[in-house]
Amino acid sequence: MRCRLLRCLIVALLGALLSMRAHAGAALVLLSDFGTADGAVSAMHGVAYGVDPALRVADLTHQIPEYDIWLGAYRLYQTANYWPEGSVFVAVVDPGVGTSRKPVVLKTRAGRYFVGPDNGLFTLIAERDGVAELREIDTARQRLAGSADSHTFHGRDIFAYVGARLASGAIRYDEVGPALPSDAVVRIAYQKPSRTGAVLRGIIPVLDEKYGNVWTSIPKALLDELQVAAGDRLEVRILHRGRQVARVVAPFQHSFGAVARGRPLVYLNSMLDVAVAVNQGSFAARHRIGAGVDWQVELRKAAR
Repeated sequence: MRCRLLRCLIVALLGALLSMRAHAGAALVLLSDFGTADGAVSAMHGVAYGVDPALRVADLTHQIPEYDIWLGAYRLYQTANYWPEGSVFVAVVDPGVGTSRKPVVLKTRAGRYFVGPDNGLFTLIAERDGVAELREIDTARQRLAGSADSHTFHGRDIFAYVGARLASGAIRYDEVGPALPSDAVVRIAYQKPSRTGAVLRGIIPVLDEKYGNVWTSIPKALLDELQVAAGDRLEVRILHRGRQVARVVAPFQHSFGAVARGRPLVYLNSMLDVAVAVNQGSFAARHRIGAGVDWQVELRKAAR
């Protein structure tokens, strides 16, 4: 009986050590709408290095427009899969900081961790990668020492601190706090890409800000169903809350240089989703197009 108990204790200890080793040395990746004009981002870095000076801390972006939860969700979706298993993402776009929204850590089926407010930021990650587990952060135990009276900077006091402890192996995932149902993740409602006959529909999730290209949520798989080849002309309608803002007929091409400078084209972006652009120009500026769940797009082969 004593030997059996000893074996159980040894197995449990080894399991805990292996779990901590699996996290130790993981990258900590930060995203926020804080900008870099003040010390907020630096404070988050400082908290992380205070937990473990050997941590690898990287910035995804801190240029999310203020309170734009959807864009934060998309930037996580755009980049997370290029980071190794075990990476910990701290995402802070948190207009409800200090309210009843839950602070959580989401673990995907691919073994990456997402720390932040449960306000829709993890919509696209949960949808694409699946939720293996979801835990609410026990903020009575898991927060920066001396921060109990601070209620408006959870990015520093809770999320960066917990993310750093998780990435460094200072805590196990099950020590973050109580488990929540995996389907309890708050999700932003949006129109999913679809095909109706010869028409593809989706939204404009983001713009390629630097160049003014218009990205859509229509994936290559749906475009392939229309049997589109390079050079085929496509009709693209862009709508804002159901009202047409732009209509263009342009060729589908693999690269910008396949059309003359200043001419429009349809192509597949780096996410292998349909996008619309002007060669060496801004399609978005030319047609005054924005992005988000209120911007829709329709695409079909143009009449000959």
